[in-house]
Amino acid sequence: MSDRKKTYSIWFITIVALFITCLITSNIIAVKLIEVFGFVVTAAIVIFPVSYICGDVLTEVYGYRATKRVIWLGFFCNLLAVAAIAIAQQLPGASFWDGQEAYNRILGYTPRLLLASFLAYLIGEFTNAIVLAKLKVITGGRYLWMRTIGSTLVGQGLDSVVFVTIAFLGTIPFPGMGEAIVVQWLFKSIYEILATPLTYWVVAFLKDREQLDVYDRDLAVNPFKLGEDS
Repeated sequence: MSDRKKTYSIWFITIVALFITCLITSNIIAVKLIEVFGFVVTAAIVIFPVSYICGDVLTEVYGYRATKRVIWLGFFCNLLAVAAIAIAQQLPGASFWDGQEAYNRILGYTPRLLLASFLAYLIGEFTNAIVLAKLKVITGGRYLWMRTIGSTLVGQGLDSVVFVTIAFLGTIPFPGMGEAIVVQWLFKSIYEILATPLTYWVVAFLKDREQLDVYDRDLAVNPFKLGEDS
């Protein structure tokens, strides 16, 4: 992965594509609220945690450096999608088209929600990758289940705190915010736990196919440094 002349494998590209697709899709479907076991959550709960699983796989196999670039790639792809949706919202509709109100309600993002979403994504994903990379070195590559679940608990926890706080501070009572944070965190973490066997299989498959198992020793975790040595 460090050789500039080396092309990225189809497996790496597949995981990256899945990561970005889950991210963009979750932001679009998050507008729908659903009820699960009596708790109200966004429909994004069905797919957003998959982006964390992809992040775990990328960090475990390809290392933090590669994952860092993928996280930023996902950020800018999501930004492009949001910009395109916003521009389309402002374009005048055809004389016979009567879906503007529905379009605005489903796809119209408020600046506050966008800020909450973008910050929560960056903080959560980078924390998840950094914790996983550090734990891999500390454990000598053992206890993958502990590392993926542990990094997700921290990353998803911060993601939920940042998003709910920025998006709803001052609009819903503190007890309601606390419940929303805990419910989102628990559902996303349980998702990760249930997916652990699949994560094990994918990691083993990729390490065998790629003949790669990166350990991020003496790693600078600065998310804004994107050079080959960062």
